[in-house]
Amino acid sequence: MTEAKEVATVGYEVYPPAASRLLVYYPESDGQPMAETDTHRRQMMYLIDALEDYFRADPNVYVAGNLFVYYEEGDPTQVVAPDVFVVKGVPKGDRRIYKVWEEGKGPDVVFEVTSRGTRKEDLGPKKGTYEMLGVEEYFLFDPLEEYLEPRLMGFRLAASGYRQIEQEPLMSHVLGLELWVEGEMLRLVNPITGEKLLTPLEAQEARRQAEARAAQEAVARRLAEAEVERLQAELARLRGEV
Repeated sequence: MTEAKEVATVGYEVYPPAASRLLVYYPESDGQPMAETDTHRRQMMYLIDALEDYFRADPNVYVAGNLFVYYEEGDPTQVVAPDVFVVKGVPKGDRRIYKVWEEGKGPDVVFEVTSRGTRKEDLGPKKGTYEMLGVEEYFLFDPLEEYLEPRLMGFRLAASGYRQIEQEPLMSHVLGLELWVEGEMLRLVNPITGEKLLTPLEAQEARRQAEARAAQEAVARRLAEAEVERLQAELARLRGEV
């Protein structure tokens, strides 16, 4: 009788060719304009430029605006585009889109430069999405005073969800900055120095004006000194004639 031999079998997992795998496309734009008006655009650019400059020495603070934030891997419909947002704890660097699952976290602070045309989205779906993502602070500013009362409003995340910030002036605990309204502009202010945050271009212009004032003061000082010398010489001459 022939002894039966146990035959070992080897199992193989079969994967589809790489070309046939489903690739998820995450769009970078929806074709919509960056802002409704020049006022809204200037406000957005101020916030982005001022915050980038303020955090320029910290390699792990990312500032962006009007960038698609995708928050569910594999589903490109789960996206939101904040006007301006700040993320602490992720490295600086250019991004075409922001994927929460790759970065490890979502935004910490969001600003929306709101208007009558975006009010339903800013106070409805976007607010709910930011709350769900754990955005600690959410600020809305209505530069043209179209509907929001007060025109600057802030929310801070609590255990039960967003709660409106009642203090005056509004303070961002995450950023360590105060928010002041100046005409049609929302300004960020250092509460320690009381100085407004400037964009690099504004800072350059401020330096130019300061240098121009210093030069004018130096000229005026030299003219005054020359006049004093002239008067002293004239006085000495008159005394010599007496």
